[in-house]
Amino acid sequence: MKQPLRLGVAGLGTVGAAVVRMVARRADALAAASGREVRVAAVSSRDRGRDRGLDLTGVTWFDDPVALAASPDIDCVVELIGGAEGPAKATVEAALAAGKHVVTANKALLARHGAALARAAEAKGVSLAYEASVAGGIPVIKALREGLTGNAVSRVYGIMNGTCNYILTRMEREGLTFEACLKDAQALGYAEADPTFDVEGFDTAHKLAILTSLAFGVEIDAEGVSVEGISAIQPLDLTMAEELGYRIKLLGVAQVAEGGIEQRVHPTMVPKSSAIAQVMGVTNAVTIDADAVGELTLIGPGAGGEATASAVVSDITDIAANVNRPTFGRPNADLGPSQRVAMQRHEGGYYIRLTVHDRPGVAAGVATRMAERDISIESILQRRSESAASKDPHGRSGQPVPLVLITYAATEGTIRAALDAIAADGLLAEAPQLIRIERE
Repeated sequence: MKQPLRLGVAGLGTVGAAVVRMVARRADALAAASGREVRVAAVSSRDRGRDRGLDLTGVTWFDDPVALAASPDIDCVVELIGGAEGPAKATVEAALAAGKHVVTANKALLARHGAALARAAEAKGVSLAYEASVAGGIPVIKALREGLTGNAVSRVYGIMNGTCNYILTRMEREGLTFEACLKDAQALGYAEADPTFDVEGFDTAHKLAILTSLAFGVEIDAEGVSVEGISAIQPLDLTMAEELGYRIKLLGVAQVAEGGIEQRVHPTMVPKSSAIAQVMGVTNAVTIDADAVGELTLIGPGAGGEATASAVVSDITDIAANVNRPTFGRPNADLGPSQRVAMQRHEGGYYIRLTVHDRPGVAAGVATRMAERDISIESILQRRSESAASKDPHGRSGQPVPLVLITYAATEGTIRAALDAIAADGLLAEAPQLIRIERE
C-alpha cells in the first residue's frame, strides 16, 4: 500500500471536528476505497483549550494555519476556517504554493478567488476540491463535473440556503412574519446573529457562481449574479401563492440565455406540483436540466457537521486515490469568459402585489399601464378590508388595499417600466412587491 495521505485540518469548528471524527471512524473503509491509508496528522484552531470530544493523540497542533499549510509533514490541507479573505485565503494560497492538495468547504473564498486559486493548483499539478462548498452533503459538484459530462446543461437552479428555506416554510405553515421566523431561526442556530449574508441572498449567490462555472464551462463570476433576498416577503404573499397554486422559495438560477449566461438569486414562485416545491425546512435541493438525462433533482441536507463532513471526506478519498480533475471541470485555459446577461432582459411570468388606494378606476389605471407595454395579465385579484369597505356605500374605502397581478411572460425591463409609470400616476400607497415565477 502507498504511503499514508497526511491531512492537516485548519479549523476545528462543527465541520472540522466532524471531519476528524469521520476520518478516524471510517479509516478502514477509506483505505479500501482509495488504496491508501488516510490519517489526520495536524490540526489548527484558535482555541487549544476547548473540549471538542476529539482524540488528538499523536496529532501536531499548529496555532498558525499558514504554518500548518507549509509543513513538510502534510500532504493535503483541509481548509474549514471560512471567509473570503484573511487566514482562510492565506492558508489555501500557502498550501498550493507548497504543492499540497487542498480540500475546502469555503464557497465565499471560491466565489471571489476561485479563478486564481484554480490556476495555482493547476500550475502545481495538485487538486483544489470543494464538494462541500455547495449544498452541504448533496454531491452536486461531482454530478456536474463528472457524472454529467455527456450532457449539455441548459439550466441549473435550486434551494441552496437552509436558513431561508426554513424561514419561508415557517411563514407559510404558520402565517408568521419574516421577523418572527428569523428570530426563531437564530434561537435554533439556523441563522447567524447577523443574518444578512443568508437572508439577503449572498450565500446562495456564491454557491450559484460555482455551479455556473461547472455547468457551462465559464470563468467563475460571482459579481455577475443578480441578487435579491427574502426580507420583503410578507405572509400575504405566501397566502396568495397558495391560492394560485404556487409556493415561494429563494432560488439560485443559472441558465443559457441570448448573449450569455443569466445568473440570478431571488424569491421565486414555483408550482406546488414541482419537486422543488416539496423541499421544506433546512433541506437543500438542486435541479439540473440537461439534454440527455432531462431534469435531475438532488435533495438532501445542505448544512450540519456530519453532512458537510461527508462531502469533505469524499474529496479527501479522491485525492488519496490520486484522482485529480480540473478545478472547474476543464483546464483553466479552456474556460470561456462569463458573458453577463442583464436582469432587465430576463423574461418570464411575474407575481406583482401592489398596495393601492381603494377607489374607483385604480385597477383600470394599472391595467392600462401594463397594456401600454404589451404586458398580458393572466389574473388579477383585489383584497379589500370588509370593515373599511362597509363604511362607504359604494364599497370603496379609499384606504390602502392589496391588488395582485399574475402576468404572462414579459421582460424584467418592461415590468419595471410599467411599475414606474403606475407609481408616477400616484396609484401606489407603498413600494410594489415583485416575485418571479418559474413554471415547469
